[in-house]
Amino acid sequence: MSTFPSSPFGTEITAVQIVEIMQTMRGWEDRYRQVIQWGKKLPVMPDELKSEQVIVSGCESQVWLVSEQVDGQWYFCADSDARIVRGLIALVLAAYNGKKQDEIQAFDIDNYFEQLGLIAHLSPSRGNGLKAIVQQIKQVSA
Repeated sequence: MSTFPSSPFGTEITAVQIVEIMQTMRGWEDRYRQVIQWGKKLPVMPDELKSEQVIVSGCESQVWLVSEQVDGQWYFCADSDARIVRGLIALVLAAYNGKKQDEIQAFDIDNYFEQLGLIAHLSPSRGNGLKAIVQQIKQVSA
């Protein structure tokens, strides 16, 4: 079991469930509010884990990402100083947390984001930051 604060994403809330919920939403505003709600459920990263070494470069906001592998499964703890980014992190963790390396590498994150209907509504810098988080998870777990 991971030593990180317990996260509901990837265990209690899966990527499939997130897609199902998001596809029932009518407009961008509803989706945006839902993403922020998921961000509120994301456990706060302990301050002792936040350092310059774990900052994700390429993000407009401060984003910290740490990982550990336990019994072949990868666990991630991530946080941000921006509410919407915390929600986007929750979406990423639902896809990757508790997964094995081959599952992480095989997951079609572009299709996932497409199904969520979010990328078109994010600023270019937010979209690039989201991709930077995904890229770092894929590199760490490779």
